[in-house]
Amino acid sequence: MRRNLFWLDDEQWQRIEPLLPKDVRGKARVDDRRIISGILHVIKSGCRWCDCPPEYGPHTTVYNRFVRWAERGVWERLFRELAARGRSTDVQMIDSTHIKAHRSAAGAKKGGNRTKRLDARAAGEIRKSTQSRMLRAVFFPSC
Repeated sequence: MRRNLFWLDDEQWQRIEPLLPKDVRGKARVDDRRIISGILHVIKSGCRWCDCPPEYGPHTTVYNRFVRWAERGVWERLFRELAARGRSTDVQMIDSTHIKAHRSAAGAKKGGNRTKRLDARAAGEIRKSTQSRMLRAVFFPSC
C-alpha cells in the first residue's frame, strides 16, 4: 500500500460512521470507510476523479458516492453535525480550494470579444462549468 494515501483513522471513523445514511436500497454499499477516504483523498490532493488510486476502490464508485450524497445533502448534514460538536484540535480546515488557469491565460490578446463575454456574464449567462456549480452547491448551499 502506498504511503501517500489518506485514510480515516479509527477516531475519525467513529465520529463519522453514526452520521452516515442507513437507508440502503438495492445492493449493500461497499466499504464506506474506504470510499469516504477516497473522496477525501481526491478533494485534499486536487486530483481528477479518474486518477483516484485503486486502493480506494473503483473511481466511478468514489465519484458516484460523492455526487449522490451531495444531491441528497448528506455532506452538508455531516459537516454541520461535526461542526456543532466542537472544533477539532488536529484539523482546522474543511475545504481547500484551488483554481487552475488555462494554459493560454498568460499570453492572450487584449480586446476583441472580451466586452461581449463580460456583458453576457452580467446578464446572467449560465456558467459552462458544472463542477463549479456542483462544488458551490456542496460547500456553499446558501449561494
